[in-house]
Amino acid sequence: MKHQVFHLITHCKTLQKLQKLHAQTITTGLISNYPSLTLTKILHTFTLLLNPPLTSLNYALCVFNQIPNPSTFSYNTIIRLYTLLSSPVSALHFFAKMRQLAVPLDAHTFPFVIKACTHSHDLLLGRTLHSQVVKFGFRDDIFVFNTLITFYSNCNVLIDAQKLFEESSKRDVVSYNALINGFVKAGDINGGRKVFDKMPVKDDVSWGTLITGYAQTNKCDEAIELFNSMSVFGVKPDNVALVSALSACSQCGALEQGKAIHDYIKRHRIVLNAFLLTALVDMYAKCGCINIAREIFDSSLDNCKNLFTWNAMLVGLSMHGLGELTLEYFSKMKEARVQPDGVSFLGVLVGCSHVGLVDKARHIFNEMESVYSVQRQLKHYGCMADLLGRAGLIQEVMEMIERMPMKGDVFVWGGLLGGCRIHGNVEIAELAAQHIMELDPEDGGVYQVMANIYANGRRWEDVSRMRKLMNCRKVSMNAGCSLIQVDGITHEFVAGSRSHPQNDDIYLILDGIMLQEFEELS
Repeated sequence: MKHQVFHLITHCKTLQKLQKLHAQTITTGLISNYPSLTLTKILHTFTLLLNPPLTSLNYALCVFNQIPNPSTFSYNTIIRLYTLLSSPVSALHFFAKMRQLAVPLDAHTFPFVIKACTHSHDLLLGRTLHSQVVKFGFRDDIFVFNTLITFYSNCNVLIDAQKLFEESSKRDVVSYNALINGFVKAGDINGGRKVFDKMPVKDDVSWGTLITGYAQTNKCDEAIELFNSMSVFGVKPDNVALVSALSACSQCGALEQGKAIHDYIKRHRIVLNAFLLTALVDMYAKCGCINIAREIFDSSLDNCKNLFTWNAMLVGLSMHGLGELTLEYFSKMKEARVQPDGVSFLGVLVGCSHVGLVDKARHIFNEMESVYSVQRQLKHYGCMADLLGRAGLIQEVMEMIERMPMKGDVFVWGGLLGGCRIHGNVEIAELAAQHIMELDPEDGGVYQVMANIYANGRRWEDVSRMRKLMNCRKVSMNAGCSLIQVDGITHEFVAGSRSHPQNDDIYLILDGIMLQEFEELS
């Protein structure tokens, strides 16, 4: 009877079933005869049935408190449980109790407790635990060692992490990955690459972590190159690598590479989760293929879409000037019971701005806080200033700025200035320009806009004054830049620059096009 019940507890698949078995041990008297063994098995099985954040700790705590003289294994189990459920303070409390009662520590105790310190970012306590690791002779345990590397890396103490790493001869792929992740989180991608290049064996986590680092630091070419190297070395990319590579493609407009990654996903029948779906929609939208982005989005089930997926679609549509469609998808988002956030509203407002949907934008802007409890930020006010300014509602923009709970930034005043330029309102343009110059003295664009406004009003002395002021303050214009990909190679063009290696050929063709157009007009 005893062995049968213990077998059922060990192989239990649901919390409800476990609690029924727990009740059975009480009614049969098994728990009275073998309290420590029975309750410890129940507690251990409970940790295997975790379903964060739904799991309640009350039951586990009740079971633990009934164990007479809990063993090291029991303490390790409850500490692990609280650590996994992101309750580091409680986990550390049980460790302190364990030490107070002189319960022996083992190699499994320290990884759980150090992970709790990692969650709480308690560097001082983590260092203390490190000293105890050495004192109790667990320094050479690979699991303890890797947990310490992760702890120092996550606390951004890379000097200690690297020192610990280099002093040990028992390093495995997890050790390397923990250190690479530390460098990536600290933004030191070169440091992470050095560790990566020294690895005797790399797994998909190693590759994915470094690709993520490159993508997050806008080193898109390096991210894509590293992703392509994975296949050369026969490493199958995980979802992290796929998402990060697609993100890199989005940033640099590498459409062909993005399509190749999408083909890989389809060939290997990789199931699209919310992260992969979001990355694909974002990539196609930013690379100019909004119809493909819509097709992928629409063909996916709603349970595969999260807030970020909807935002990628909304922002993509608004970037392409499809205001009506943006509003349509915003309505679908609400029907799917996905709560919009600030990015959602920004996408909708930008979409409305592109096609001049003033009333719609005004209505949505007013409902942000009152209906959706989403706080308006400067970027939302800036968008409204741009939209209303384009529509010639200059006075309404001024009234909005006066009611703002914070001071306007360059985007808010810039939206107003843009409206003044379109509608020739010199007086308010001067006010807006003054604010922009105070907020960003090195912004050369505002001087050029004001010079154009004065020129349109035939105020030539003011035009001259603005240009002299620009030269006196040594303000330079930010050069425009565009990217195009041809045959897998990304070409960058900067306004006013002739640095492209095929510059002469490009201008020869452009001159030919202009000559042909001139002849056709003649």
